[in-house]
Amino acid sequence: MIVNDSSRLDVVIFGATSFVGRILCSYYLQHYGVNDKLRWGLAGRSRERLEALRRDLGDAAASLPVFVTDAADDEGLRAMCARTRVVISTVGPYAMHGEPLVKACAETGTDYCDITGEIQWVRKMIDRYEGVAKTTGARIVHCCGFDSVPSDLGVFFLQREAIRRFGKPCRRVKMRVRSIRGGASGGTVASMLNLVKEASRSPALRQELANPYSLCAPDASSGPPQPQVTRAAWDEDFGAWCGPFVMAAINPRIVHRSNALQARAYGADFCYDEAMLAGAGAKGRLAAMGISAGVWGLIAVAALPPTRWLLGRLGPAQGAGPSEKDQKEGFFDIRFFGATSDGRSLRGKVAADRDPGYSSTARMLGEAGICLARDLANTARVGGFWTPAAALGKELLDRLTSNAVMSFEVEESRGTRHA
Repeated sequence: MIVNDSSRLDVVIFGATSFVGRILCSYYLQHYGVNDKLRWGLAGRSRERLEALRRDLGDAAASLPVFVTDAADDEGLRAMCARTRVVISTVGPYAMHGEPLVKACAETGTDYCDITGEIQWVRKMIDRYEGVAKTTGARIVHCCGFDSVPSDLGVFFLQREAIRRFGKPCRRVKMRVRSIRGGASGGTVASMLNLVKEASRSPALRQELANPYSLCAPDASSGPPQPQVTRAAWDEDFGAWCGPFVMAAINPRIVHRSNALQARAYGADFCYDEAMLAGAGAKGRLAAMGISAGVWGLIAVAALPPTRWLLGRLGPAQGAGPSEKDQKEGFFDIRFFGATSDGRSLRGKVAADRDPGYSSTARMLGEAGICLARDLANTARVGGFWTPAAALGKELLDRLTSNAVMSFEVEESRGTRHA
């Protein structure tokens, strides 16, 4: 195990020249500068592109360290890990490019976080490297972007409030996307298409993706059947129609792993699901049906090789994404409803005023990296594979509300709710 010391950087951004990587570099420079407040560096496979990025960032970034190494260069990755406390990775699709870096971090005791939403890959990494990470003390935290910080920390926040107010957690929590605006980058599209491609070829993977406890350890890999919104449905608690949310294939698995890692702090019978709100009345029902048709149509198109290839060709190229104007005009507003076993209820809200998949994701990822480097003593969280809520919890929540223009709010508790 490599011991942290004052000569090491706090954070190295691996994939700094990627679309999200560039946004993150700008965020760090604007909010933290290049000094002892945050010691950070750039990493990637092209020295030319890294040095061009450093020039683009301006004179203030001239002293940023640069590490040149490929995603498949084991020796180079280990040398980079030796120079930093935390590696932040933006290099996806992670199922295609991410394993060597996770392996290097696990073996060298270097903390790590990323923005993957590739649940099948996360499961493989846990199976292959969790024992090593526990031995070296490396803390590996996947899904530190829009997948799945708002969901994971939103539930963490709501449950903390429920315990404070009611003396017990909510047995049932619903997450509903009230409104959202954002674009897609080439990397996100490539990751989605690769997941659908793998699932279409593997019955075992399809079965795994259908299991809401697929990321939990064997001793916590079962629980009550979990609700799912797979088509247009009326939600009594929100007084609106809702439709399926495409990221419900990812986020609930992270939330259930968080529950397991926190000794089932949300309860052994905890239930959680996600959906998109569509409004009330006939108009809301039609909108919910349209959401459902869109989600299932996209999956069907992506499952067929010819149309999957066409989606890849017509979608944004890797390294491209929403314009700066579109990022600034993006936002998300997510609502939560929780009910305890005795019928008391609580409502919450998580929101941000930037594009969810890129500007907001870069901020979440960047603050998660700093949280690992600066806020957690080595003894606070032992080595292993964690989730944002279980590893970073209140520390990350405080950082996001203070620095990343995200809000976590709770409404007043309600009286007894009858099932």
